[in-house]
Amino acid sequence: MATTESGYDRDAVRAVLDRARAEGRDSLTAPEGKALADAYGIPVPGEALAHDADEAVSLAVELGLPVVAKIVSPDILHKTEAGGVEVGLSTPDEVAAAYARIVDNARAYNPEARIEGVQIQQMVGGGLEVLIGATTDPTFGKIVVFGLGGVLVEVLKDVAFRLAPVSTADALAQIGDIKAAQVLDGVRGGAAVDRDRLADLLVRLSDLVTDFPEIAEADLNPVFASADSAIAADLRFVLDFAPAEPPKRFTRDEILGAMNRIFKPRSIAIIGASNEQGKIGNSVIRNIVDGGYAGEVYPINPKADEVYGRTAYKSIGDVPGDVDVAVFAVPAKFVAATLDEAGRKGVAGAILIPSGFAETGEKELQDEVLAVARRHDVRILGPNIYGYYYTPEKLSATFCTPYDVAGGTALTSQSGGIGMAILGYSRSTRTGVSAIVGVGNKADIDEDDLLTFFGQDDNTNAIAMHLEDLKDGRAFVEAAREVVPHKPVIVLKAGRTSAGARAAGSHTGALAGDDKVYDDILRQAGVVRAPGLNELLEFGRALPVLPAPKGENVVIITGAGGSGVLLSDAVVDNGMSLYEIPPDLDEAFRAFIPPFGAAGNPVDITGGEPPSTYEKTIRLGLEDPRVHALILGYWHTIVTPPMVFAELVADVVAQARAAGIDKPVVASLSGDTEVEAASAHLFEHGVVAYPYTTEKPVQVLGAKYRWARAAGLL
Repeated sequence: MATTESGYDRDAVRAVLDRARAEGRDSLTAPEGKALADAYGIPVPGEALAHDADEAVSLAVELGLPVVAKIVSPDILHKTEAGGVEVGLSTPDEVAAAYARIVDNARAYNPEARIEGVQIQQMVGGGLEVLIGATTDPTFGKIVVFGLGGVLVEVLKDVAFRLAPVSTADALAQIGDIKAAQVLDGVRGGAAVDRDRLADLLVRLSDLVTDFPEIAEADLNPVFASADSAIAADLRFVLDFAPAEPPKRFTRDEILGAMNRIFKPRSIAIIGASNEQGKIGNSVIRNIVDGGYAGEVYPINPKADEVYGRTAYKSIGDVPGDVDVAVFAVPAKFVAATLDEAGRKGVAGAILIPSGFAETGEKELQDEVLAVARRHDVRILGPNIYGYYYTPEKLSATFCTPYDVAGGTALTSQSGGIGMAILGYSRSTRTGVSAIVGVGNKADIDEDDLLTFFGQDDNTNAIAMHLEDLKDGRAFVEAAREVVPHKPVIVLKAGRTSAGARAAGSHTGALAGDDKVYDDILRQAGVVRAPGLNELLEFGRALPVLPAPKGENVVIITGAGGSGVLLSDAVVDNGMSLYEIPPDLDEAFRAFIPPFGAAGNPVDITGGEPPSTYEKTIRLGLEDPRVHALILGYWHTIVTPPMVFAELVADVVAQARAAGIDKPVVASLSGDTEVEAASAHLFEHGVVAYPYTTEKPVQVLGAKYRWARAAGLL
């Protein structure tokens, strides 16, 4: 047997798959499946192939009764549906009769089926039934699946997914991710299953489908798991020898070479620039010029000598200097020809604003444009986009309103409408952004390109992305894993429901995959997932403001008991835990609060206390090294007015940070309209604060914690 260092016999697998390919089959028989399992060390029951009833009886006695009998036919994949499986055969007579029934059922199910015999298999059972599988996801490629067997998989869909191949640590985490994971530890006196054995099966199956991509699906179902074994009682392998062509991959250097010229261009041409107000080409050149972009601007218009005070050129080829970026503001039918001219000019990026491509069913036109771009090594942003903003270069290459509040958050959207919501929200909250980018149909540049650029961009410290699909989910995960240790990546994935997925498909031609697959794999990559648009925007705005926590101990200090209860619920809901305050710290808090207040956690100072009480308790929470994050609950009183509270909190936090104490602090402010200005003041001074809500500040803190854990900071 030709084995490798891993102990896998890849030659044996190759021989089985080559035979199936030669015979034009898209599935394996049970004996072939056993050959694959044996080659990769996947435990299966003892079994053998019987060609007649007498041989079936002989094999059953040799293997040990009771046994299971299964039809073996390359033309019958779903054996149970064909009446091709019988279990619990305890006597030789039962085995002989079952052999005859199974063959008769198979011939009735498919008279043309080739029947190789009946597989006689040792009867296994006991323990817990689980499902271990692998499939080829259209977004992420090879993924492995784990779940409990029976109704929990079929009805509750209690499964967890990971990218293949998985490490042992990944596999153990995947096993623990299912909702019913506690069942694995034994219930009603039952023994716990051996999770290490299940993890080993996941690793081996993930290695198998990774080594042999033509295995499109693999099911080990059921796997009988117990305290000392994990055996796959049934195997199913589906093959695909002509998989879809994967998206083109670029190297990191290729991506950064193009992205740096696109986001930091020395010169821009606007193809379709116009003097006529109301036209996209007029809006784009006005935004670029009026926004303060310092590079060269070349309007391209064959019918004008000058556009918006700049010399116009009939063709981009007539421009005297080099051009880094060409913004297209011409109808879709003219894009391919003008892009060819831009490619010959040597542009790095084509910003395709026009619609009328794949989103309207014109996929061939979009493919033609992409082919032109590939021929000239031009990267395409779009088509069907609002353009893009990059504030460090004072660049507003868009027909929408300009934006100039520079900061560290990069925001991207697949939808123009969502892009404008991002723009408006950023303006109303004075969110400093490094970039706002539309990706539209994603004919070429997509989220992994942008992640690669923003991940190393010194002007960006958080990346928030709205998306309806991922063109190359595996490339996105690889890029995210590079970025997450250094800065948060936040994703709003639209199409979480079946209705949303259908809408996403009709909007961009996106192939919206199973949301649970997205959820598990994005979490595996360390991405913080936002449940809605408001959360995406708030996480993008707030996470850069908060310092990273250095531990898990969260303390609530509140002037209102009711807020303390709601804040406590929100802490648990967002994956954090309240610190069990030790006696010495409890006593220290009690020294500052009235006798009718409550120490413990939450620390309730009550609503009638003066500013000094807030100041002393907050300072104590900041200075004690055992406390890692503070949540403040404020209740509007005349004794401590909202702006007084905001200013004292800002001062205490600033003093702590000057002393080297940098902890995340969030605040919930309840009261009259004055709490709005107080919240804004706190936000401006590094304390994430919101009026009229106990949930949102804790939600933001929970998102920061999820990123810090993924980044390995805790």
